Amino acid sequence: MSNIPSKYNPNQTEDKWYQFWEENNFFHAEVDEKKKPYCIVIPPPNITGILHMGHALNSTIQDILIRFHRMQGYATLWMPGTDHAGIATQNVVEKEIQQEGRRRHDLGREKFLDRTWQWRQKYGSTIIAQLKKLGCSCDWPRTRFTMDEQYSIAVAEVFIQLAQKDLIYKANYIINWCPRCQTALSDEESAHKEVKGNLYYIRYPVVERTSKEADNQLNYVVVATTRPETMLGDTAVAVNPKDKRYKKLIGKSIILPLVNEEIPIIADSAVDPKFGTGIIKVTPAHDPNDFEIAQRHGLFAKVIMNADATMNQNAPLDYQQMDRFEAREAVLGDLEERGLLEKTVPHQHSVGHCYRCHTMVEPYLSEQWFVDMPKLGNPASEVVKDGKINFHPARWRKVYLNWMKGLRGWCISRQIWWGHRIPAWYCLNCKKVYDLTRKNKKVLPSEKIDLAEAGIMVSLENPKFCPKCGGTEIRQDEDVLDTWFSSWLWPFATFGWPGLGKKEQAELNYFYPTQVLVTAQEIIFFWVARMIMAGMHFMKEVPFRDVYIHGTVRDITGTKMSKSLGNIIDPLDIINQYGCDALRFSIISLVATGQDVFLSKDKFESGRNFANKIWNAARFIMINLDEKKVNVDLCVFAKGITELKDKWILSRFYRTLDSVTKSLDNFRFNDAARTIYEFFWHEFCDWYIELSKKDISKAATQVVLYKVLEKTLRILHPVMPFITEELWQNLPHQGESIMQSSWPHLQKDFIDKKTEDQMQAIISCITALRNIRAVWQIDPAKKVEVKICLTRKSLQDLLNSHAGYIKDLAKIETLEIGQKLKRPKSCAVAVMADTEIFVPLAGIIDVKKEAKRLKEKIHNLENILQNSQRKLRNKQFLRKAPKEIVAQEKEKSKQLKESIQKLKDNLKGFK
Repeated sequence: MSNIPSKYNPNQTEDKWYQFWEENNFFHAEVDEKKKPYCIVIPPPNITGILHMGHALNSTIQDILIRFHRMQGYATLWMPGTDHAGIATQNVVEKEIQQEGRRRHDLGREKFLDRTWQWRQKYGSTIIAQLKKLGCSCDWPRTRFTMDEQYSIAVAEVFIQLAQKDLIYKANYIINWCPRCQTALSDEESAHKEVKGNLYYIRYPVVERTSKEADNQLNYVVVATTRPETMLGDTAVAVNPKDKRYKKLIGKSIILPLVNEEIPIIADSAVDPKFGTGIIKVTPAHDPNDFEIAQRHGLFAKVIMNADATMNQNAPLDYQQMDRFEAREAVLGDLEERGLLEKTVPHQHSVGHCYRCHTMVEPYLSEQWFVDMPKLGNPASEVVKDGKINFHPARWRKVYLNWMKGLRGWCISRQIWWGHRIPAWYCLNCKKVYDLTRKNKKVLPSEKIDLAEAGIMVSLENPKFCPKCGGTEIRQDEDVLDTWFSSWLWPFATFGWPGLGKKEQAELNYFYPTQVLVTAQEIIFFWVARMIMAGMHFMKEVPFRDVYIHGTVRDITGTKMSKSLGNIIDPLDIINQYGCDALRFSIISLVATGQDVFLSKDKFESGRNFANKIWNAARFIMINLDEKKVNVDLCVFAKGITELKDKWILSRFYRTLDSVTKSLDNFRFNDAARTIYEFFWHEFCDWYIELSKKDISKAATQVVLYKVLEKTLRILHPVMPFITEELWQNLPHQGESIMQSSWPHLQKDFIDKKTEDQMQAIISCITALRNIRAVWQIDPAKKVEVKICLTRKSLQDLLNSHAGYIKDLAKIETLEIGQKLKRPKSCAVAVMADTEIFVPLAGIIDVKKEAKRLKEKIHNLENILQNSQRKLRNKQFLRKAPKEIVAQEKEKSKQLKESIQKLKDNLKGFK
């Protein structure tokens, strides 16, 4: 087996094996009642997406779970698919059209949608191809798209069912509005950011009814606001009823500056007396809190902005068509000119921003469709409380349940064209009458619109006539549904629900509920919570049993990776440079449960180095392997194994197997990776292979080398699928692929603590001798004289019976092992429990020169240690530096202390 290349080349390996797996349909899953199902639905990436490190982390975790359970004998399905990503995709296509000097309205809806489908056809599968480069073992023929015909039927069916149960309603309500995308956004799509702004103190003249009032009352009140342009839509000012300063003002009126309309002074407990002056302006159409105050007091709401955030016809003529920020400056200038701007104070406050284009969101009163989330929320809370769904890490359970307590209506309508068009139809005659009736009422309309009264019908198909008036002028709602309204159905709609054939029904019954959802913390509320609600409502069952929340991928300074900051690391670049396995192993080694991942390019060198180590060790074994000797049953063969090193490595392997299995079962991926790494590199390679070189032709050595290598490749396969397949195919094996081989069975009889302790005692002696060589810079080729003095007879017998191990690996010429041995002069000393090791140095090195060098080295290291400890005492450093940097500094300080102590021990023992 000497034809294996001397160097591992992932570029020649990975595509070859991925093609082999796909061509042989190894990723495919079928219903098999003899097996337990294990199913994961992929968080569908946007069709606009390209692979980033967040995808790489998320997908690697899922693939590890899938490959692990496939090898454990489960019927394993990883359901793939992509999301149409309404706003994101429309923005991309609009930009493409803009480069041609046109807008989407120039094309019209149908042609624009044709153009978007063309774009999807051309670019929408890019992310799928990239996931394959990452080694993802999805059942690709099942790939779903959220706007597939069957999936779209599911979305419409859900809308209709919920509307018929009054769980979806239409309302004239205050929502988050993006002026750039010109669409409504849900609360979760309007992330709040701290903004440096101002608090403007504006004088509102009080209406004086009598001369006596004029003498006894303030002639104006001062209102503080961050958005003076919206005052043009004020319909009241409000004070807290318990605020004694303004008791006498309640029930009176003020003149709205610049508009010259009389509006009331009202009392409402929502007013914070400590904010500004304790008097607030009430702008129901442009502030969510004001909207609620207006509902309580029956106030009129005046919308003063157009959809693009320019001032509309309801604003005074001087401000109409101005952008909102331009209008702000104009309003402030006019107030100042009239002596009504009292002062301006810098003020930092939190403002919503569009999650897609980052434009500042405008609270906006408009007719929208909503899901009644409070009514759907209770079952989704109970299944988490009852432990039917578990979060990992567990702290996210509390976050989830707290969020569920404050559920509000979910705005699901979007004023864009790309997406699932809302299956609602309007009778134009009834709508005209309904709108006219509402317009004549100068109060806020009721929260919910009576669909039947308004001539609104929900249906999969265009109704032929209006059931209320018999009219035939019917048109479909122009809006589309929020992208998340389709993806909340993902765990069951991907199986073809609701129009299930016999095969689809059997698959849904078998694979649903799925086992685990792997996702990031940002979409717990966007997606996770909503999927649980949908699963409980439509399937009467949870959509998954476990939710694993991984951290955010950041750069080495702790900054979130983004194109704008120029700190992204492209996974495909890493794969091209180091290989996919190196990327997967490196990133998974860093993913402590739920913690953020701090990355720099050099972090991937550890994965590359490990892959090379695996290759070199396997190549050495294969070159020296006699296949005729290794085709044995290990359990039977092991009864004749007598050599300590052989029994030790088998014990260590099965202890490693037990640990890795438990780690993967409990989502401790970095623990699993570290355990395999430590075993393979530092036990199997550093010790067992080195000790085996002397008797490599022996049957026992051959069998143990082969069995441990082959089984280790299997437990490493979920993390590093390509190199393990390449090496496994070059070993004697059964089956077509390592991914179809079984997970090694835990043989507890092989685990022997006494054997491990004995071998560790020998390793400790060899390590101590190697440290002495390194500290005193003894020529590696130089054989030395060694005395090992022991306090226990049993340890003396152990070392004497395995003196060959010590002599071979520590390069020893003469070795004396005993009790009460006399320490030679001019010797280096290593002291351990029950053991002292003496290495005479006279004639081997210049003793005085080396002692001086060690003292200087200790002095230099102590200076470095002082600087490190000074940094760790600095509270500002501990508070501001990323956790990763602080952890590195602590580790550096720890290693410095250990190095200094080793050097001092060597000098102390020297005579």
